[in-house]
Amino acid sequence: VQLVESGGGLVQAGSSLRLSCAASGSTFNIMDWYRQAPGKQRELVAAITVGGGTTNYADSVKGRFTISRDNVKNMMYLQMSSLKPEDTAMYYCHAVKIGFLRSDYWGQGTQVTVSS
Repeated sequence: VQLVESGGGLVQAGSSLRLSCAASGSTFNIMDWYRQAPGKQRELVAAITVGGGTTNYADSVKGRFTISRDNVKNMMYLQMSSLKPEDTAMYYCHAVKIGFLRSDYWGQGTQVTVSS
């Protein structure tokens, strides 16, 4: 199983970015995005179920970020708009496979830096 993030970068406040997560090796029940800023705990940003019917967002990103997934391509996306300096963090793709046991998988992360 492999999760590979892409799309991070350095942008100015108010800009947009789209992160992508390419998944391989399995299909997943839940996929989500976490982020971790220096000196802070990793936090859940947005989550989406396998059918895409249920999404959840951290209060800090509601109305600005949109999570989506393409099950045919086994991809997940995070469209980020109206970026703020406080969105600066390493963003991680996370996936959960629920069978007899629960298995969690993580990508290596992609850096998002928002300048003021």
